[in-house]
Amino acid sequence: MQKNRILIITGDAGESLEVLYAKQRFLEDGYLPVIAAPQVKALNLVIHDFEPGWDTYIERKGYYVTADIDLDQALKEEFIAILCIGGRAPEYLRHDARVIKLVQTFYAQGKHVWAICHGVQILVTAGILTGKKITCYEHVQSDVTGCGGHYIPDKQAVQDGKIITGQTWQSHPAFYRLVMQSLKSLT
Repeated sequence: MQKNRILIITGDAGESLEVLYAKQRFLEDGYLPVIAAPQVKALNLVIHDFEPGWDTYIERKGYYVTADIDLDQALKEEFIAILCIGGRAPEYLRHDARVIKLVQTFYAQGKHVWAICHGVQILVTAGILTGKKITCYEHVQSDVTGCGGHYIPDKQAVQDGKIITGQTWQSHPAFYRLVMQSLKSLT
């Protein structure tokens, strides 16, 4: 097993900034990010932005990124951590048994499990948040509390054991500060 491989889960409508920032940030620190999606293809990413006068975010077409592997391959390979990206992708990825099995396996093995924004919806479906302190996009908080998690609204990023969560792409500085600290604990 390579000791520097990090699995990034996303799909069509994954948040552009969250995917690209993660990939570049991990490469910068010497880790190998591997993007997994339902199939290997060019993924259509989106940009969620916050406009004055809107009650929720707006969505624009984002960049493309090609998945490195599909979810079946991800189940067969070894990684040190898993990151669930936000955007709209988690709406359908949380219904993919392969994604749920991946998250549950990482959690059961005591590996790092991270999610940002709507990516927390995948952790909710995986059933690993009971009693955990979690932050996420504010409109996902009822999912967190409904499954027994403790929603923390006033922090951009929260760590509870090996689970780290962030609110939105605007939380990257706080979120990746915790993520990189947790990776240093592996060495």
